[in-house]
Amino acid sequence: MGIFITMQPALMILKANGANLGITEPFQMFWSTGFLSSFLDNTPTYLVFLTTAGSLGFTEGMVTTLGTVPVKMLMAISAGAVFMGANTYIGNAPNFMVKSIADENGIHMPSFFGYLKWSLGILIPVFILDMFIFFM
Repeated sequence: MGIFITMQPALMILKANGANLGITEPFQMFWSTGFLSSFLDNTPTYLVFLTTAGSLGFTEGMVTTLGTVPVKMLMAISAGAVFMGANTYIGNAPNFMVKSIADENGIHMPSFFGYLKWSLGILIPVFILDMFIFFM
């Protein structure tokens, strides 16, 4: 609950100035949301980019309390937040939990940067393909 309370000033700034960020296309939302979601919790990241998308002044799409947002944009924000949390141990709590359990049981797991290297080689090509299929 504390994270959402402390996010309010940032969300108010984004609601007023989100259109100035230059993130206006679904593929941009996918990568921006995904990058932050790799290092932050998915829900606040989703909320930040939903607020940004709501500030862009779209007239067609889903009507939310933050503004009208095209469905494709919502899909890009959701997919980026959920999928790219897997890029790091800290982007998705189960990743870190599995690493801790494996380490505790003597199973070698890659370091933070080792895991990031694996995700760059395996997950990022999949996300590039997703971008071309769904968000271009």
